[in-house]
Order: sequence, then C-alpha cells, then structure tokens
Amino acid sequence: MATEVIVHLGFCNLAAGLAILLVLPLRRPARALFGAETAYLLWLLPLAAGLAALLPPRAVEPGAAAAHRFMMSGDHAVILERLWAVGAMLALALLAWSQARFMARARSGEAGPAVVGVFNPRMIVPRDYQTRFTDAERAVIRAHERAHIERQDPRANAAMALIQCLAWFNPLVHLAVREARLDQELACDARVIGRLSRARGLYARTLLKTQLDARVLPLGCHWPAATPHPLEERVAMLARPQPSLHRTAMGGALMAAMSLSAGAGAWSTQPEGPPRPVVSPVKWPVVIYTRISLASEP
Repeated sequence: MATEVIVHLGFCNLAAGLAILLVLPLRRPARALFGAETAYLLWLLPLAAGLAALLPPRAVEPGAAAAHRFMMSGDHAVILERLWAVGAMLALALLAWSQARFMARARSGEAGPAVVGVFNPRMIVPRDYQTRFTDAERAVIRAHERAHIERQDPRANAAMALIQCLAWFNPLVHLAVREARLDQELACDARVIGRLSRARGLYARTLLKTQLDARVLPLGCHWPAATPHPLEERVAMLARPQPSLHRTAMGGALMAAMSLSAGAGAWSTQPEGPPRPVVSPVKWPVVIYTRISLASEP
C-alpha cells in the first residue's frame, strides 16, 4: 500500500511538474494574444496532468512485460510515506496559522480590501476604508472583489493551497501557485476593465493607492500585490486593448484542447497496471446454450 501511494504521488508530481514547465513560458504570449482571462486557463494543464496521473493505469495484455518505472523496497516506501504525511500536516498547520494571522489583522481593521471565505466569500475592508478612498475608488474596489467572487477565485485559491500542502516537497508547485495567483489578479483586472472601459485611469490610481502588504492570504483574494513587480505588471496591462471576442473564443478552445492533451498524455505514460483477465470468447455462449437445452427438456 505504501509503495502504491508513493508511486502515485511521485508520478502525479512528475506529470504536473512537466506541465508547469510548459505553462511558465507560455503565460505572457497567451496573455498578449488572447487576454488575461484566457491565459489564466493555462493553469488547467498542470491540474489535468496531475489528476490524469491518479486515474487507474492501463492494464497490459497477458504475457506482456509491465514497465516498472518506479522500483523501491517496501521499507523505503513506508519511510517516504511517513515523511510525506508529516510534511503535509506541517504544511496544513502553517496554512492555518497564516490564515489566522490575516483574519486577526482583518478583525482589528488592519487588512484589506480582500475577499475571504471559501464556501461563503465576503469582502473585508480596512478601518480607514471610507476616508482613504473616494466614492469612485470604492466602487471599482467593490467591482474587483465581486469579480473574484463571480469567477469562483476564493475556491480556486483554496484548492491551490491544498495542493501546495499535499505537494509540499515540489518547488515547481509552489512557483506555479505564486504565478497562478498573479495571473488570477490579472484576469480579474481584465474582467473589471471590460465592464468599466472608461475607468482605466481611475482603476490604475486606485490600484496604486492600495497599501502594499507582504502578509499572505492563503484562503482568499487580496487586492494588493505582495511585491512591486506584479503591481507594475497589473498597471501596465490596463493600457493594453482588450482582445476581440473571436480571439478570446479561439484562445479558450485552444486552452481546452491543450488541457485534454495534457491529461491524456499523463495518463498514457503511466506505469502499466496488472494484466487483464483472460475471458474465453465461447464461455458465455456455451453456458447460455446449456441452460436453454436443460430448460427445454421434458
């Protein structure tokens, strides 16, 4: 059992890691061609590859040699399984601690604007929200946070945080989550600007006016970025024209096809499972004929 867990975990991370290495250089070109919302869908590729690696493997034909790509003793597998479980529990504890710290600051009015909550997302604002921002600025902030909730971003972030805990040993997963969170903010910005096309300048000024905060929010959507570089990228994106509906649809279809290809590729390269049982092609007809014959006898 321990060997199976480690094999599936290792192959899942291998498949997802290769997909992450593919997505990282494609993000900017996809954003320029199809827009930020469509480019954000690129992160479905690692998810599809990782999930496909967990599906039941292909079974080999009787007499064929299975490809044993992962070889280890049972004792070594048990040790690795326990190390992984301890690391996952520590990662979950760190996640809960980081979330509790942010929520404590939110209750004291020192955090936000942000969306918190997974099953019932809600917007929180800092103590000086009414005095620091004008009516127009508060309107675009609310539009931004509503867009996060409409796009189900809080739930996506919770899933990413859980994946980080389960794959705590994989640096590519942590890098992917960080970049995916940035792409998520860019996609949310693009949706708001698509609705408020005449408020680009106001949106950019409000984005710059929000207080930069380096404290993490694992389960939620934080309006400000953690470092100046992503903020500059978000402001620069506001000056770019929105892609046409035709190009957006074409990009969405391309992302869906790439995700399916990544999943199919990860599944097809799994280590083979046990041989398929041999079923005689005449077994069932003979049984049925015998039963009919017995039933027709006087």
